[in-house]
Amino acid sequence: MKLVTLTEPQSEAAEAYRSLRTNLHFAMLEAPLRTLLVTAPDPGDSASLVLANLAVTLAQIGRRVIAVDADFHAPVLHLAFNASHTPGLADWLGNSTSGAQPALQPTSLAELRLLPSGTRPTIPADLISSDRMTQAIARLSEMADLVLFSAPPLSLYSDAAILASRVDGVLLVVEAGKTRRDNAQKARDTLNRARARVLGVVMLGQR
Repeated sequence: MKLVTLTEPQSEAAEAYRSLRTNLHFAMLEAPLRTLLVTAPDPGDSASLVLANLAVTLAQIGRRVIAVDADFHAPVLHLAFNASHTPGLADWLGNSTSGAQPALQPTSLAELRLLPSGTRPTIPADLISSDRMTQAIARLSEMADLVLFSAPPLSLYSDAAILASRVDGVLLVVEAGKTRRDNAQKARDTLNRARARVLGVVMLGQR
Protein backbone atom coordinates (compact mmCIF):
# COMPACT_ATOMS: atom_id res chain seq x y z
CA MET A 1 0.00 0.00 0.00
CA LYS A 2 1.76 3.12 -1.27
CA LEU A 3 1.66 6.43 0.56
CA VAL A 4 2.30 8.72 -2.42
CA THR A 5 1.73 11.72 -0.18
CA LEU A 6 5.00 10.77 1.55
CA THR A 7 7.02 9.08 -1.19
CA GLU A 8 5.96 11.25 -4.16
CA PRO A 9 4.67 14.51 -2.68
CA GLN A 10 4.93 16.39 -5.99
CA SER A 11 3.01 13.79 -8.00
CA GLU A 12 -0.47 14.30 -9.45
CA ALA A 13 -1.80 11.61 -7.12
CA ALA A 14 -0.47 13.42 -4.05
CA GLU A 15 -2.00 16.67 -5.29
CA ALA A 16 -5.35 14.89 -5.71
CA TYR A 17 -5.25 13.93 -2.03
CA ARG A 18 -4.50 17.54 -1.10
CA SER A 19 -7.53 18.59 -3.15
CA LEU A 20 -9.58 16.06 -1.19
CA ARG A 21 -8.26 17.63 2.01
CA THR A 22 -9.39 21.04 0.77
CA ASN A 23 -12.86 19.71 -0.01
CA LEU A 24 -13.09 18.33 3.52
CA HIS A 25 -12.20 21.77 4.84
CA PHE A 26 -15.17 23.24 2.97
CA ALA A 27 -17.40 20.49 4.38
CA MET A 28 -16.26 21.47 7.87
CA LEU A 29 -17.51 25.01 7.27
CA GLU A 30 -21.02 23.68 6.62
CA ALA A 31 -21.28 21.39 9.66
CA PRO A 32 -18.95 19.98 12.34
CA LEU A 33 -16.67 17.23 11.11
CA ARG A 34 -14.59 15.48 13.75
CA THR A 35 -15.14 11.86 12.75
CA LEU A 36 -15.03 10.52 9.20
CA LEU A 37 -15.64 7.05 7.77
CA VAL A 38 -13.91 5.95 4.57
CA THR A 39 -15.43 2.85 3.00
CA ALA A 40 -15.95 1.14 -0.35
CA PRO A 41 -18.63 -0.98 -2.02
CA ASP A 42 -16.36 -3.95 -2.71
CA PRO A 43 -13.48 -5.86 -1.06
CA GLY A 44 -9.95 -4.55 -1.42
CA ASP A 45 -7.62 -1.99 0.08
CA SER A 46 -8.94 1.08 -1.77
CA ALA A 47 -10.65 2.67 1.24
CA SER A 48 -7.63 2.14 3.48
CA LEU A 49 -5.35 3.56 0.79
CA VAL A 50 -7.40 6.73 0.51
CA LEU A 51 -7.70 7.03 4.28
CA ALA A 52 -3.96 6.67 4.87
CA ASN A 53 -2.98 9.23 2.25
CA LEU A 54 -5.65 11.67 3.36
CA ALA A 55 -4.50 11.31 6.96
CA VAL A 56 -0.94 12.14 5.89
CA THR A 57 -2.01 15.32 4.07
CA LEU A 58 -3.98 16.47 7.09
CA ALA A 59 -1.06 15.84 9.44
CA GLN A 60 1.28 17.68 7.08
CA ILE A 61 -0.60 20.93 7.73
CA GLY A 62 -0.60 20.44 11.48
CA ARG A 63 -3.97 18.81 12.03
CA ARG A 64 -3.98 16.23 14.82
CA VAL A 65 -5.21 13.03 13.20
CA ILE A 66 -5.98 9.51 14.41
CA ALA A 67 -6.34 6.82 11.74
CA VAL A 68 -8.48 3.95 13.00
CA ASP A 69 -8.80 0.55 11.38
CA ALA A 70 -12.34 -0.60 12.14
CA ASP A 71 -12.20 -3.41 9.58
CA PHE A 72 -12.05 -6.48 11.78
CA HIS A 73 -12.46 -8.82 8.79
CA ALA A 74 -9.47 -7.91 6.62
CA PRO A 75 -7.45 -5.17 8.29
CA VAL A 76 -4.70 -3.60 6.17
CA LEU A 77 -4.31 -0.04 7.43
CA HIS A 78 -1.38 -0.98 9.67
CA LEU A 79 0.55 -2.11 6.58
CA ALA A 80 0.60 1.43 5.21
CA PHE A 81 2.50 2.56 8.29
CA ASN A 82 4.63 -0.57 8.79
CA ALA A 83 2.97 -1.19 12.14
CA SER A 84 1.56 -4.17 14.02
CA HIS A 85 -2.20 -4.78 13.94
CA THR A 86 -2.29 -5.61 17.66
CA PRO A 87 -3.05 -4.35 20.19
CA GLY A 88 -5.73 -2.16 18.72
CA LEU A 89 -9.35 -1.07 18.60
CA ALA A 90 -10.92 -4.46 19.36
CA ASP A 91 -8.65 -4.98 22.37
CA TRP A 92 -9.50 -1.53 23.72
CA LEU A 93 -13.24 -2.07 23.29
CA GLY A 94 -12.98 -5.46 24.96
CA ASN A 95 -11.07 -4.12 27.95
CA SER A 96 -13.43 -3.78 30.92
CA THR A 97 -10.84 -1.86 32.95
CA SER A 98 -12.14 1.58 33.83
CA GLY A 99 -10.09 4.32 32.22
CA ALA A 100 -8.31 2.03 29.75
CA GLN A 101 -6.62 3.99 26.98
CA PRO A 102 -6.41 3.10 23.28
CA ALA A 103 -3.09 1.68 22.12
CA LEU A 104 -2.27 4.48 19.71
CA GLN A 105 0.86 3.92 17.66
CA PRO A 106 3.08 6.75 16.43
CA THR A 107 3.87 7.22 12.75
CA SER A 108 6.61 9.10 10.93
CA LEU A 109 4.45 12.23 11.24
CA ALA A 110 4.20 13.78 14.70
CA GLU A 111 0.55 14.76 14.28
CA LEU A 112 -0.63 11.40 12.96
CA ARG A 113 -1.30 8.37 15.16
CA LEU A 114 -2.64 4.95 14.27
CA LEU A 115 -5.13 2.75 16.09
CA PRO A 116 -4.98 -0.63 14.32
CA SER A 117 -7.78 -3.17 14.32
CA GLY A 118 -6.45 -5.36 17.11
CA THR A 119 -7.43 -8.94 17.91
CA ARG A 120 -10.32 -10.06 15.71
CA PRO A 121 -13.58 -10.29 17.71
CA THR A 122 -15.84 -13.32 17.39
CA ILE A 123 -18.70 -11.28 15.91
CA PRO A 124 -17.35 -7.96 14.58
CA ALA A 125 -20.78 -6.42 13.96
CA ASP A 126 -21.69 -6.86 17.64
CA LEU A 127 -18.63 -4.91 18.70
CA ILE A 128 -19.26 -2.16 16.14
CA SER A 129 -22.88 -1.92 17.34
CA SER A 130 -22.00 -1.78 21.03
CA ASP A 131 -22.28 1.20 23.36
CA ARG A 132 -18.54 0.87 23.90
CA MET A 133 -17.96 1.70 20.24
CA THR A 134 -20.11 4.81 20.56
CA GLN A 135 -18.12 5.82 23.62
CA ALA A 136 -14.85 5.07 21.83
CA ILE A 137 -15.78 7.35 18.93
CA ALA A 138 -16.53 10.16 21.36
CA ARG A 139 -13.29 9.58 23.30
CA LEU A 140 -11.13 9.52 20.18
CA SER A 141 -12.73 12.70 18.86
CA GLU A 142 -11.55 14.44 22.05
CA MET A 143 -7.97 13.33 21.34
CA ALA A 144 -7.61 14.70 17.81
CA ASP A 145 -8.87 17.29 15.35
CA LEU A 146 -10.10 14.58 13.02
CA VAL A 147 -10.54 10.83 13.46
CA LEU A 148 -10.62 8.74 10.27
CA PHE A 149 -12.19 5.26 10.37
CA SER A 150 -11.80 2.54 7.78
CA ALA A 151 -14.47 -0.16 7.53
CA PRO A 152 -15.14 -3.41 5.65
CA PRO A 153 -16.95 -3.28 2.29
CA LEU A 154 -20.59 -2.29 2.32
CA SER A 155 -21.53 -5.14 0.01
CA LEU A 156 -20.38 -7.86 2.42
CA TYR A 157 -20.90 -6.68 5.99
CA SER A 158 -23.19 -4.47 8.03
CA ASP A 159 -20.28 -2.95 9.99
CA ALA A 160 -19.76 0.02 7.68
CA ALA A 161 -23.43 1.02 7.65
CA ILE A 162 -23.58 0.86 11.45
CA LEU A 163 -20.46 2.97 11.79
CA ALA A 164 -21.67 5.40 9.11
CA SER A 165 -24.67 6.24 11.27
CA ARG A 166 -22.41 7.21 14.18
CA VAL A 167 -19.80 9.45 12.56
CA ASP A 168 -20.00 13.00 11.23
CA GLY A 169 -19.35 12.15 7.59
CA VAL A 170 -18.62 9.42 5.06
CA LEU A 171 -16.45 9.16 1.96
CA LEU A 172 -17.28 6.39 -0.50
CA VAL A 173 -14.32 5.08 -2.53
CA VAL A 174 -14.83 3.52 -5.96
CA GLU A 175 -12.24 2.22 -8.41
CA ALA A 176 -12.23 3.06 -12.10
CA GLY A 177 -12.65 -0.04 -14.23
CA LYS A 178 -13.38 -2.21 -11.21
CA THR A 179 -16.36 -0.96 -9.20
CA ARG A 180 -19.62 -1.78 -10.96
CA ARG A 181 -22.12 1.04 -11.22
CA ASP A 182 -24.89 -0.99 -9.59
CA ASN A 183 -22.64 -1.89 -6.64
CA ALA A 184 -21.78 1.77 -6.16
CA GLN A 185 -25.46 2.68 -6.21
CA LYS A 186 -26.34 -0.07 -3.74
CA ALA A 187 -23.61 1.21 -1.43
CA ARG A 188 -24.98 4.73 -1.69
CA ASP A 189 -28.49 3.46 -0.96
CA THR A 190 -27.22 1.61 2.11
CA LEU A 191 -25.57 4.77 3.41
CA ASN A 192 -28.74 6.76 2.79
CA ARG A 193 -30.77 4.22 4.76
CA ALA A 194 -28.26 4.61 7.59
CA ARG A 195 -28.92 8.36 7.37
CA ALA A 196 -25.22 8.92 6.91
CA ARG A 197 -23.85 12.28 5.82
CA VAL A 198 -22.19 11.30 2.57
CA LEU A 199 -19.63 13.99 1.75
CA GLY A 200 -18.74 12.61 -1.66
CA VAL A 201 -17.36 9.83 -3.78
CA VAL A 202 -13.62 9.38 -4.34
CA MET A 203 -12.61 7.65 -7.56
CA LEU A 204 -9.27 5.87 -7.69
CA GLY A 205 -7.62 5.34 -11.04
CA GLN A 206 -6.60 1.89 -12.19
CA ARG A 207 -3.56 0.59 -10.29
